[in-house]
Amino acid sequence: MKKSIVYLGVALVAFANVSFASNLKSFSNDKSIVEYYDGTTPLIVAISKGDIDIVKKFIEYGADVNEKSNGMTPLMIAARYNKVEIIKILISKGARLNEKDENGYTALKYAEISNATEAIQILKQS
Repeated sequence: MKKSIVYLGVALVAFANVSFASNLKSFSNDKSIVEYYDGTTPLIVAISKGDIDIVKKFIEYGADVNEKSNGMTPLMIAARYNKVEIIKILISKGARLNEKDENGYTALKYAEISNATEAIQILKQS
């Protein structure tokens, strides 16, 4: 009975790994970075987590600071999550302040919706 439970557990773990791996997208011909299964790029993930060093590295290695992911630019994500230092980096690297998503929202609008006061100040000054 114990062996059966162990085998069942191993089979479930193996199945979970295979199903997760099948949801990942691989490199495509027109992009230089991998996209995660939900359509976000590593740059967006790093911004969401607030990892400034990784954001700098991705930009240094050629990540597009204006590339939309799930309809939002990296600046919109940074504004939404009040990542002030990342906002400054993105703006200095050429992020477009007036870029709009499909709802017509800019990074400033996302900061206002999220009540990200520091982000609002930076975006209004720029």
